[in-house]
Amino acid sequence: MGSASDLKYKAFSWYRLASYDLLLWALSIVFDCFFREIRPRGAFKIPREGPVIFVGAPHHNQFVDPILLQNQVKREANRRISFLIAAKSYQLKVVGAMAKCQLSIPVVRPQDNLTKATGKIYIDPQDQFRILGKGTKFTEECMVRGLIALPQSLGATEVAEIVSDTELMVRKEFKQTQQIRELLTAGTSFKRADKIDQKQVYKMVFDHLSDGNCLGIFPEGGSHDRPDLLPLKAGVAVMALGAMENNPECDVKIVPCGMNYFSAHKFRSRAVIEFGDPITIQQELVKKYANPETSKEAVRELLDLISTGLKAVTVTCEDFETLMLIQAARRLYAGNFAQQLPLPLIVEMNRRLVVGYQHYKDKPVIQELKKQVVEYNDMLKSLHLPDHHVESCREEVNKLQLVPILIYRVVKLIFLFILALPGASLFAPVFISSNYISKQKQKEALANSVVKIEANDVIATWKILVAMVIAPVVYSFYATIGTYYCYTRGILTSFKLLWLWCFLYILGVLVTYSALLTGEQGVDLFKSIRPLYLSIKSGSSIRSLKKMRNELSEEITEVVNTFGPELYPRDFNLLELKHSLNITDEVNYVASDEEEDRKTEELKNRRQLRRKAERRSKRSKSRDFDNGSLSNSSSMSDGMSLLADPRSYTNLAIFSDYNLFKNTHNKNLRLEPQSKFTSSVSLNSKFPSSASLNSNPGQQQDYVRSPLGGVGGNGADAGGRPSLSKSPSEEQIELNFDVRAPLKNKIRDMMRKNRNQ
Repeated sequence: MGSASDLKYKAFSWYRLASYDLLLWALSIVFDCFFREIRPRGAFKIPREGPVIFVGAPHHNQFVDPILLQNQVKREANRRISFLIAAKSYQLKVVGAMAKCQLSIPVVRPQDNLTKATGKIYIDPQDQFRILGKGTKFTEECMVRGLIALPQSLGATEVAEIVSDTELMVRKEFKQTQQIRELLTAGTSFKRADKIDQKQVYKMVFDHLSDGNCLGIFPEGGSHDRPDLLPLKAGVAVMALGAMENNPECDVKIVPCGMNYFSAHKFRSRAVIEFGDPITIQQELVKKYANPETSKEAVRELLDLISTGLKAVTVTCEDFETLMLIQAARRLYAGNFAQQLPLPLIVEMNRRLVVGYQHYKDKPVIQELKKQVVEYNDMLKSLHLPDHHVESCREEVNKLQLVPILIYRVVKLIFLFILALPGASLFAPVFISSNYISKQKQKEALANSVVKIEANDVIATWKILVAMVIAPVVYSFYATIGTYYCYTRGILTSFKLLWLWCFLYILGVLVTYSALLTGEQGVDLFKSIRPLYLSIKSGSSIRSLKKMRNELSEEITEVVNTFGPELYPRDFNLLELKHSLNITDEVNYVASDEEEDRKTEELKNRRQLRRKAERRSKRSKSRDFDNGSLSNSSSMSDGMSLLADPRSYTNLAIFSDYNLFKNTHNKNLRLEPQSKFTSSVSLNSKFPSSASLNSNPGQQQDYVRSPLGGVGGNGADAGGRPSLSKSPSEEQIELNFDVRAPLKNKIRDMMRKNRNQ
């Protein structure tokens, strides 16, 4: 495949397939070190042949998600997935090289082509869709369906119509915040980008699928750490329907993939990749898509099916408070019931608890139970004690009996610490640097996003990326130092130096890996020491906590056993389901995936029936949205909201563009001088009236250009002092400031200060 600018599908050569397998194997080793456990579920559902689009959600781990999905599909079905990647990243040296090895397909995004435009823009106070310009060249620089964006990431929108050089109409109005109103009233500089015709990209995707290959995409458009799914992009539906329209023999299957993590951002966490039932696209829907009058409705229907499929394989909550409630209910139900389940069924238990809570949350007993769970969690925080260690506390026995146990565990911990110390010391530079850089990237991602809560989705990505880069350098350094030491002492001849270097490098890696396994045991042991310590020191608090936990466990068990069978009458008891499926705690936890699928088929049918009404409601809302009754957002990221004609392949949403809106609601943002000209403040009016700007368009260019490049008067004098100017076309006086004058003064003062010192 060529560059992003010259896209044409070519069958993958053997060396590209070999590079895919080799890189994926290398990455799988790294990921196996980062994750304690990675389990697939429902992998038998993956089609073994034919075109397949894998849609993954929620996108909670930026770089990790696609690699995990590729690895599981390769292991379980021996199929390779090509992911879409932004052309901007595809052209980078390191990232681009890895993307090419992974058979990725580059996609050009409109936001990557934003450039500075001429003049300043205003908003018509009588019509929020009408943009007026001063010194602008809309007819030359802008185009219909092109993009115009406000500075400082305060928003962007598409151009609907260009009336003249100083007037255009937009498809969606900008957000109505105080800062944006201030900018668009006083006038602001702006950026523009031409529309992107994705026809080449989609043609390449169609040929890729027609050749029987697999495609991967995360339809949310970008990674996030929210407990619920973001609105899905329309691109995935257009790819599937377009491929089947382009080639009637291309029977595309869409496989929903649930990316379920337990503390995704933490080292040695766990993950379950769940594969849902393949979605078969009916020919009636393809015919509907082929008709320009109904193509948009066909895309919407397929997006609804994909959304339903994703919700069946993910655990999504409306907010983090609900998520905390569900996790507490899972831990407290029937004592330690969840500990008897394998990881995939724990995910299923979470999902069922979410469904049950959403169905019965208005009942008084559920509301009262929620308050008690919040109170219990607060008590755990006050003692700095996790719930799964509460049962380890022993307040009912003599405290003296606990002292020997505590001493034994401390001694064992010290022993494990000594064993792990050499490897931990070798790995310390990698650990410290990866932790520091990931925290910095977390802050940066949080500042640049409007959808992230804590930006935990980027932490694991950067920890792994930094470790992959720094670890080989660190171990090469160790091996070089060791080899040099042996050489200077005359231990080995020069002929054996290379073999010695390789031996020392491998030895350093093995010592570190051994320290990882030993340290993991030590960390688990260290966590068990605090419950013993609290049992000796704070027996009364532990008794109160355990009493509260037992009472809460009984109440949760009674509530779940009362309402649970109403939703899941045949397979309510997951422990019985585990035994019927011959599930053990070993790696081969499912003897018959078909039996598991049969047991849960009824559940999925009920979900589909319940969501039909929701889809009808969404369709009606989308129609109102397209008619303008609900267009309150300037974001281009809302799936179907700006999809004019999906068959035109122009500006079709595939990736997130939230970075264009990251400061939309940032009340603490300090506005910069928003003009490449000398900024001006009108003494007569904050905003030139639409009448004065439209009465004679030819006079709008009569502002005198100052020697410093300003527009709107003679500018400032040589000393940077403000000057008064009068527009020939309008009877109003403007006060102009040279925005560079404060900088000149600061530099001059600094030079004087240095001379005095």
